[in-house]
Amino acid sequence: MTLPPIPRAVQILVGLASVAVVLQGISYASWLLGPLALAMMIVVAVSPIPQWLRDRGLPSWLATTVLVLLVYAVIAVLVLVVVVSIAQLATLLPAYAERADALVAELASALARFGVGADEVRAAVHGLDFGRVVGYLLDIVGAVGTIGGGLVFLLSLLLFLSIDAATVRLRQRSVAADRPELAAALSGFAHDTRRYLWVTTVFGFLVAVLDAIGLLLLDIPLPLLWGVLSFVTNYVPNIGFILGVAPPALLALLQGDWQLMIAVIVLYVVVNFVLQSVIQPRVIGDTVGLSSTATFLSLIVWSAVLGPLGSVLAVPLTLLVKAVLVDVDPRARWVDALAGAPSRVPTAAPADAAEPHTEPPAESAEPAEEKGTTD
Repeated sequence: MTLPPIPRAVQILVGLASVAVVLQGISYASWLLGPLALAMMIVVAVSPIPQWLRDRGLPSWLATTVLVLLVYAVIAVLVLVVVVSIAQLATLLPAYAERADALVAELASALARFGVGADEVRAAVHGLDFGRVVGYLLDIVGAVGTIGGGLVFLLSLLLFLSIDAATVRLRQRSVAADRPELAAALSGFAHDTRRYLWVTTVFGFLVAVLDAIGLLLLDIPLPLLWGVLSFVTNYVPNIGFILGVAPPALLALLQGDWQLMIAVIVLYVVVNFVLQSVIQPRVIGDTVGLSSTATFLSLIVWSAVLGPLGSVLAVPLTLLVKAVLVDVDPRARWVDALAGAPSRVPTAAPADAAEPHTEPPAESAEPAEEKGTTD
């Protein structure tokens, strides 16, 4: 007895329900999967370094040790800067309480001059609590600290993944012998992710240095912290610039006036536009292979599932899902047409090329055969 085919609508609903269940499960295990994903992306990004050292005659164990120590040192410096700066920020912000109250009073009088009623002014003043501003600043900066949270667990993962990365070529050949499509998809994912992470890291470092120097010249407190924040938020697609500029801009307003805050915003806009919006896309090109809408949606989904780590790893994680679920299956290539970058969307075939190919009539071929025989 042959069962009737399942309707397409039911298949779509079951697929969406499965995705929701999987994402909910990932969210419950985010304490484990978040650091695991971060460690895996770091190993993917720096994997050419031990291979380069091995090609120069260095033993495999020594090349892996150099890689692990290098990554450990970078993470330790970043965490130390963030922890010390957050402690300094926590002691600095209460000193701006009177300045914040004065700004709120000025805003209330400005609203009253524009015809806003007394009740609305009181509601606006009540909503602009300095404690909320302080909490907002600490939440954004604290999100950077959560990226280095569970440091011992993260460093342990990096150690084991780096050891396993030494045999990645043998594993890749073994997978390619049985599943060539999967091996090609994973190889493409590693190449694209590595290039994306390296280019983003280099430009993030440049942005952080320029932002820190500019804030130092403007006499904004803790320029090193805001430089680290700019470096981290450079990995956050679409909204990273807003997250990076908001804390120093608010601090500039509390320390000085509106002109100083505008100067900080102008500094960030110039640096962000030149490096991140003009030069960086030209270097990366279409390596990511995702449209702007798909990138933004991936940011929302992974942030909801993994928290701050999800926002930083949104693009690499989406590339991994795409490699495993889309690139390995020729029947799923239509997803590239919907979510891929514009240059990767296949162009429509010409009208004459779309027509089915028909064999020439038999009588038209006979004269050619006769002619060939005569010749």
